[in-house]
Amino acid sequence: MEQNKRRALGRGLEELFNIEDINYDKIEEKIMETSTKEEVTDLPLNKLRVNPYQPRKTFNEESIKELATSIKEHGVIQPIIVKKSIKDYEIVAGERRYRASKLAGMETIPCIIRDFTDRQMMEIAVLENLQRENLNAIEEATAYQTLMQNLNLTQEELAKRVGKSRSYITNMLGLLILPEEVKNLVKQGSLSMSHARVLSKLENKDQIITLANRIVKENLNVRQIEEETSKENTPKKVKVQRKYNNEYEHLERDLSDYLGTKVKIKPKKLEINYVNDSDLNRILEVINYNK
Repeated sequence: MEQNKRRALGRGLEELFNIEDINYDKIEEKIMETSTKEEVTDLPLNKLRVNPYQPRKTFNEESIKELATSIKEHGVIQPIIVKKSIKDYEIVAGERRYRASKLAGMETIPCIIRDFTDRQMMEIAVLENLQRENLNAIEEATAYQTLMQNLNLTQEELAKRVGKSRSYITNMLGLLILPEEVKNLVKQGSLSMSHARVLSKLENKDQIITLANRIVKENLNVRQIEEETSKENTPKKVKVQRKYNNEYEHLERDLSDYLGTKVKIKPKKLEINYVNDSDLNRILEVINYNK
């Protein structure tokens, strides 16, 4: 019975990593469905190590504190997922619960032990963070790059699988070629993703760094930067003109680029995709919707 469950889980993961819309919640749900109560084991926190493939390098301290308070009162409701390593265990998913449990002064945490390959560990960690956490723009872009490389996906294929527009993925990946000094400003929160996207369209490295420092020092908004970079003497990357296959495709691409998500126009219907509540709130902010 145990072996059958593990085989079913293995097939489930393979299917999940090959369907069009990969979703972390489905992976966790599959693991929970194929686990029995007897498989949930309390492991000492000092025997656990973080996932080496974890794309998130910084965690929101307030969020961790709130979760720690909840854990003190209710305990850890959902087990974390771990794999046996050469020494102790590595966390596959649930690092926030692990960190919060340590902060709450817990000695153990409920775990489900599963056998994962290094590739699966990377993929699950990336998916969890993309769909459950607010990564900074550079971390998000790096996560997309990692998925593309390890799943051998094109930008178009990745966009479909994570529910984003192709132009959004392209713009995010463009941030990775920014100078390190500028990427660090994004990671620190000194530059917004919108600022970084405008800067990523420029060619001259020194100009990008100078302009980035001006944004921070003079508190320039995105519109000011767009006006600055629209000057004729500002070298920009050449934009490839694409042909469109139907009467709505041009508008779909423009809206997708503007909203940062996949948009589909059908007869008398406008479909706007979002990944989670955080992504929905972001879209509402873009369209200046006030409740």
